[in-house]
Amino acid sequence: MSTLGAANASNDDPYIWLEDVQGDKALNWVKQQNDASLAQLKAHASYQQVFDNTLSILNDKERIPYASERAGYYYNFWRDETHVRGVYRRTTFEEYQKVSPKWETVLDLDALAKQENENWVYKGMDCHYPAYQRCLLSLSRGGADATVVREFDITTRTFVKDGFSLTEAKNAISWFDENSVFVGTDFGPGSMTDSGYPGVVKLWQRGTALSEAKTLYTADKQSVSAAGYTAYDGDKAYHLIYDGTSFYTSDMYLMHEGKQVKLPIPNDADVKGLNNGKIFIGLKSAWQGFSQAEVIYTDVNDLIANKARFKSFIKPTEQVSIKGINFTKSAILVTVMEDVKNKVYRYSEQADGQWQIKQIGFPETGTVSVFNTDTDKDDFFVNYTDFLTPSSLYLVSGDDLKITKLKGAKSQFDSSQYVAEQRFATSKDGTKVPYFIVHAKNMKHNGKNPTLLYGYGGFEVSMQPYYSASIGKNWLEQGGVYVLSNIRGGGEYGPRWHQAALKENRHKAYEDFEAIAEDLIAHKVTSPKHLGIQGGSNGGLLVGAAFTRRPDLYNAVICQVPLLDMKRFNQLLAGASWMGEYGNPDIAEQWDYIKTYSPYHNLDKQTKYPKVFFTTSTRDDRVHPAHARKMVAKMKAMGHDVLYFENMEGGHAGAANNEQRAMVSSLSFAYLMDRLQ
Repeated sequence: MSTLGAANASNDDPYIWLEDVQGDKALNWVKQQNDASLAQLKAHASYQQVFDNTLSILNDKERIPYASERAGYYYNFWRDETHVRGVYRRTTFEEYQKVSPKWETVLDLDALAKQENENWVYKGMDCHYPAYQRCLLSLSRGGADATVVREFDITTRTFVKDGFSLTEAKNAISWFDENSVFVGTDFGPGSMTDSGYPGVVKLWQRGTALSEAKTLYTADKQSVSAAGYTAYDGDKAYHLIYDGTSFYTSDMYLMHEGKQVKLPIPNDADVKGLNNGKIFIGLKSAWQGFSQAEVIYTDVNDLIANKARFKSFIKPTEQVSIKGINFTKSAILVTVMEDVKNKVYRYSEQADGQWQIKQIGFPETGTVSVFNTDTDKDDFFVNYTDFLTPSSLYLVSGDDLKITKLKGAKSQFDSSQYVAEQRFATSKDGTKVPYFIVHAKNMKHNGKNPTLLYGYGGFEVSMQPYYSASIGKNWLEQGGVYVLSNIRGGGEYGPRWHQAALKENRHKAYEDFEAIAEDLIAHKVTSPKHLGIQGGSNGGLLVGAAFTRRPDLYNAVICQVPLLDMKRFNQLLAGASWMGEYGNPDIAEQWDYIKTYSPYHNLDKQTKYPKVFFTTSTRDDRVHPAHARKMVAKMKAMGHDVLYFENMEGGHAGAANNEQRAMVSSLSFAYLMDRLQ
């Protein structure tokens, strides 16, 4: 931020100094808030038991070790009480099927952190196809989005001497071929976008200095980010450059015969993948006679030559949205969501070009996730879960779709005592909004049940049924009711559901959330005295807007890593990238509607608010911790009682290891029990 910008902001905002993330004055303030809140919350009679429960769940050695298959090995990243930072390990498929597989350690993060005296948090391992021997390891200090990148050799389990490496930044790096990479990083002035991400894509050859990397593409400063990546269709490699011109639009270029060919597709469409010479495109808007959210395909060479003749692959309906497409050797797997519950189909192309469609036999009441698909084989993995069913991992045969259970998480609470239902509330404009409610079978409709309503409602992210041992043990077993909302802004019904709450229509998401709260109260599940709400990130903005719009509806608010100052969100960290979602507060007409819900600007000294619990992280370099800091400072100055905890590490996830996760979670449950029981 420029000095002039800071001066102008400080005229209107007396808490601007809290934007200085590591400033002594700001950190002293944080410590004072932390000390007061921790003393209060940890003193609650439930805290220690909840903490013990949660840490035991997180460190449970019997939980499913999800693994990614690469070149015949199954790789897993694992944390427990002896591997606090985590161990990256692998095993064979024969071993993986056993109850207690023998794992071979590839990289011990605890040992590395100790050796280098760094608080390393694992952020991913990108290995070069098809041998998967050379990998780009991303490490974060304290969980931030910014990473350090080093080349790692799986076979020798060592870092590659003079291999590819990047210093700490919001890096974008991926394999071009065995001896070169696409790279985006902070190359100096002008190389990063206004959103703080790489805007320059270079090609970096092995054995040369980063300064010698050849520039391939430079995005506009107003773009969100730019990057290059390589997509494979069998043995054929396609090198692509992606320019995210906004959060929801992009220009795609294919490197072809020495040129960058811009793909002639809508800028809000997604490339779903390449398969058998065809390219599959997901539409976000109606185009050329195809409907919104339809998936279409054409011959990739025809598309390059601008002679594409698209065909429809799958079309959504009012209740059904398309959630995922995965490619196997001889089929395409399509995951759809019907009224927020998944089904999976296999599409096999016949000799006449028609598709044979078979549904794969999983329950239609929960969340089905397809993974470990490979264009070299037809077998694949599926995970199934719902609110009352622990996750189970299955192998599905590509020959006959036979389902074999590989592993199952153990039940952590007696789910037979509870029921999960889907209900619909009617929003202010008449829209039917789904939500799930999980409660004891013998729940009394007397308005006195402690109820936690969770929401997100943004960025086309869908909230689906899932099993949470922590919610089961620490909330349901304590007499609580859990509610998951599916408000507009999310992706539960595809792009239309998301776009219905964009920018000037943001209030629709908040009206949906309020309609669910009122529905719970009308059916005497709960009452304002016993109703709490929770959300993080964009969901933190949701609950911030909720308690400032309707403080009479709630008695507890957990507001995590939130956006709250919507006047300055685009000036802080990655905030500029989200203007496609919220609008630009620097444009007067757009600020006119943003300010109607900006929590920071709608606080009132005379209004009685619930005692809000705010959490954030000093190391969050995505959503600036000043959002929560400034909100708390302003509320306290107005005389409002609030609680605040800022983890000094943990990034946008709010925690860097299982013990921190257990503590932050336990603080929240102790707070809810204190407020709602």
